[in-house]
Amino acid sequence: MKATDIKIDVREAVNIAEKYFDSVKDMMGLQVNDLRLEEVELSEDKNFWLITLGFNRLTDTAKNPLGLPTIPRQEREYKIFNIDAQTGEVKSMKIREV
Repeated sequence: MKATDIKIDVREAVNIAEKYFDSVKDMMGLQVNDLRLEEVELSEDKNFWLITLGFNRLTDTAKNPLGLPTIPRQEREYKIFNIDAQTGEVKSMKIREV
């Protein structure tokens, strides 16, 4: 495939990843804050867009040994989406380790 054969541009690939994430986040039991685009890459064979989205989520905090209330922390998590550059189909969503 040549670069001119790519039907899904980068903006469309990012929008597809965001919509997909929004449609499945309730199944993951996540309360998501601050969703952002982190990375974009076109695969070497130009067949797939690799889109990384990052977001903050509240973490479970350990119980305070003194019984005092604790403040929930937010952790940044990342998901990488493999999107077909021809059709826009999401092929996978994986955890992106940092």
